[in-house]
Amino acid sequence: MTDDLKGKSALVTGASRGIGLAVAAELLSRGANVLISARKAEPLEQAAAELRALGHGGKVVAVAGNSGDSTARAHQVATAVAEFGSLDILINNTGINPSYGPLMDADLDAVRKIFDVNVVAALGYVQEAYRTWMKDNGGAVVNVASVAGLRSSGVISAYGASKAALIRLTEELAWQLGPSIRVNAVAPAVVKTKFADALYSANEEALAATYPMKRLGKPEDVAALIGFLVSDQAAWITGEVVRVDGGLLATGGI
Repeated sequence: MTDDLKGKSALVTGASRGIGLAVAAELLSRGANVLISARKAEPLEQAAAELRALGHGGKVVAVAGNSGDSTARAHQVATAVAEFGSLDILINNTGINPSYGPLMDADLDAVRKIFDVNVVAALGYVQEAYRTWMKDNGGAVVNVASVAGLRSSGVISAYGASKAALIRLTEELAWQLGPSIRVNAVAPAVVKTKFADALYSANEEALAATYPMKRLGKPEDVAALIGFLVSDQAAWITGEVVRVDGGLLATGGI
């Protein structure tokens, strides 16, 4: 534990479980106040209780709402500023993937939904954070992308295309919002979460053997990297996409 984020406040989307929950715990452990959001209120409140039980000094607030809803995004951002007095950190973690298989078979309504949640909503959160706090006070944004946004997968191709768009969005925002606002992205490979269950549960051992690190990721692996990227230790890093993939892309595979 450190206190390098003491006095700062964060909003973490998609934080009722998995990577988002681990990120919230990481930021709390470093002294930040954290507002967590997710679509369903009950599991979000359970996550908030779990975070409070950790006993860290930061305050935890939970605000449920659909990330694709502009009113919900505005309410979450405004609540963070009202509760904490600032919004210094934004983690765009919410992501969906209701479409698997070849793009020629893809349901275009599902593809639209993927891009709306994974890309458009992320930009919407940045816009709200910018207008409400970061324009005048600065801040740090991290978008949770994927190695599927860096290399073709074939299986999760619509999702991968959306994450490629999120990566480009990250670079554009870093250029447009500097120097007071830093914008970076992380690109995980398969992390053991409920969201990724279909990618590893049937053959985890065989899949892990293809990684140089010989294991799949844990939410905490991604959270630790994000904690660094939003800290002053990363003060000259912006527009970067950092792979956290156990070496997978180094093998030439995905």
